Amino acid sequence: MRTCMLALLVVLGGCVTPPVDVTELTVGEVQAKFDSNALTAEQLVGRYIERIDRIDRSGPGLNSIIEINPDALAIARALDSERREFGSRGPLHGIPVVLKANVDTADRMHTSAGSLALADHVPPDDALLVSKLREAGAVILGKANLSEWANFRSEYSSSGWSSVGGQTHNAYDTARNPCGSSSGSAVAVAANLAMVAVGTETNGSVVCPSGINGIVGIKPTLGLVSQDGIIPIAHSQDTAGPMARTVQDAALLLEAMAGTDVTSDLGASDLGGKRIGVIRNYYGAGHPSVGRIYDAGIEALRQAGAEIVDDIEIETPGMNSASYTVLLYEFKAGLNQYLEQSNAAIGSLQEIIRFNEANAAAVMPIFGQDILEKAQAKGSLEDPEYLEALETSKRLATSAIDSTLQEHELDALIAPTNSPAWPTDHINGDSFHVGSSSLAAISGYPSVTVPAGFVSGLPVGISFMGAKGHDRQLIGIAHAFEQITHSRQPPGH
Repeated sequence: MRTCMLALLVVLGGCVTPPVDVTELTVGEVQAKFDSNALTAEQLVGRYIERIDRIDRSGPGLNSIIEINPDALAIARALDSERREFGSRGPLHGIPVVLKANVDTADRMHTSAGSLALADHVPPDDALLVSKLREAGAVILGKANLSEWANFRSEYSSSGWSSVGGQTHNAYDTARNPCGSSSGSAVAVAANLAMVAVGTETNGSVVCPSGINGIVGIKPTLGLVSQDGIIPIAHSQDTAGPMARTVQDAALLLEAMAGTDVTSDLGASDLGGKRIGVIRNYYGAGHPSVGRIYDAGIEALRQAGAEIVDDIEIETPGMNSASYTVLLYEFKAGLNQYLEQSNAAIGSLQEIIRFNEANAAAVMPIFGQDILEKAQAKGSLEDPEYLEALETSKRLATSAIDSTLQEHELDALIAPTNSPAWPTDHINGDSFHVGSSSLAAISGYPSVTVPAGFVSGLPVGISFMGAKGHDRQLIGIAHAFEQITHSRQPPGH
């Protein structure tokens, strides 16, 4: 029986027989369908475009995608032809990828960081990670909405809101917040609007939206993925990271982005011989529903053979305030450098502040730009205040993780990633109740969040943190936890 779907008829110029259900498909399953001629990359891209139109832009109206790549279908078609003639480039050949809108692409899309000041910005070349994805055969499907300036504009912001894209909504409850700043990337993956996505993190912006939208997010060791071509907050903490519905898919995306092996430790679910430390003094540790999910996850690890070292408390007084000072200095310096090198129409942080003031009704209808103004007031990266804050924040974060891992002979540390999503509030801003991202973010060490359970239908994740450069081993432990628990459940879209 031949079935024509209107959206696919428009984008593909014909009928799909029968239309393939792409929801919850993994990269491996899609590659098997490609190999058996049950699916083409062009059809797959068309199905995601149809779902974006039906779910993101209408229906529940998740509002996670700022723009679709107008060349996505043509790129997919060319990759199908290449596969038929020369074979596959690898696991990402023909796989659609969504990028956070602060990642450069030199194509017919824009790199805006969600700001109207850069709404028409097209950089002169791809970010290095994008070049690597294209070389791997990935199809850049579109750009995802984000918290404007990666949530570094105001202390009263609503995560997931930008002046270009508006408010992104949680994939499981549109009245609730998606957490930020890689909110659109997380929601798109969670709602099966894309197979995988790229987010960026300075502190929590990959792991929080991933945890709160029921997907996997990997924040790699600082430097594993190039910072080239990413609109910055802080070079001492910024990294891009993969977001996917499974650990294996996220690892495959990271492998392509970084050009290094991170998948060879993805094996059995047996964790025998692994020692895992349980952090008990994370932010918001008194949340009872999260605590129950956390304890169940710990027991699952124990049942899988892991040796659990419980009740670890890590104290880092002054770490977060020092890190915030670092971010203010580095944001000003890094953004000014990016704007100059990318030939943007607007040339400096000071000009952005003036643009926002001149266009306040469109840019600042619900919150201001107090963080931008604080950053502009800072001096150069040679200021003693900056140098002292950088040394303090890095020393406290790295020594806390290193000493804890060494003292207890641990392979990983764990903590809850998030509380259930809070209602989006454009008057009071965000309401974070649980968080554990700062140690890994400020140290630059790897962390992986994996779905761990639900509270009243809202996802909660558990984060695994490890030593610098131990990304592959940490991903292997997270993968084992995923295979034990199978907590991922899609939203009802």
